[in-house]
Amino acid sequence: MKYVTAKRAGLLSCHSCGRVEPCIRSVTPQHCGRCGAHLHSRNPDSLMRTWALLIAAALLYIPANLLPVMHTSSLLGSEDDTIMSGVVYFWTSGDWPLAMIVFIASILVPMLKLSVLVLLTATAQRRSRWRPQQRTTLYRMVERIGRWSMLDVFVVTLTVALVRFKSLAEITAGPGAIAFGSVVILTMLASMQFDPRLIWDPVESRTPTPQDLDHD
Repeated sequence: MKYVTAKRAGLLSCHSCGRVEPCIRSVTPQHCGRCGAHLHSRNPDSLMRTWALLIAAALLYIPANLLPVMHTSSLLGSEDDTIMSGVVYFWTSGDWPLAMIVFIASILVPMLKLSVLVLLTATAQRRSRWRPQQRTTLYRMVERIGRWSMLDVFVVTLTVALVRFKSLAEITAGPGAIAFGSVVILTMLASMQFDPRLIWDPVESRTPTPQDLDHD
């Protein structure tokens, strides 16, 4: 079966109101006849914006895990704790479920989101035809995880509240918490800027093979 996409049919969809209009190549830029928004077949500068956000998130991911997320001051002295030290503390204290939650939400999930977005952006930029359906599934997974991205910040807040909490202690957020929150926001923005339709553009533009004709 052959599928006709809007781009092949010469149609543009308004990203603001959803109206579909024919593409007029002689009119640049073309605007929506209903709401006046700028029409484009693909998000402009999608890959460039995504790369910029991913690079910034990757750079901040390092201090987010190395710098202390909290500073504890009490009568017994002061102490700084990172995300990993919180994981180690919960694990050695016997609270291994909480240690797993902190490790997965604060270390593993952000790293996986960064890795998947880098893979999607790199393959889209190279116009790769490698497993487009699987890459689309990965993007949907990142999108769904992105809805719960602020859970990572909540886990850091929980760590600040629980790790080595002493009576009459004053706990303040450290620079690591700011860097971690920035990583979460930047990865969410990078996922929003990436246009998943770029995954299928090289597949649609290829010359049909005999196998494709057999399935039509």
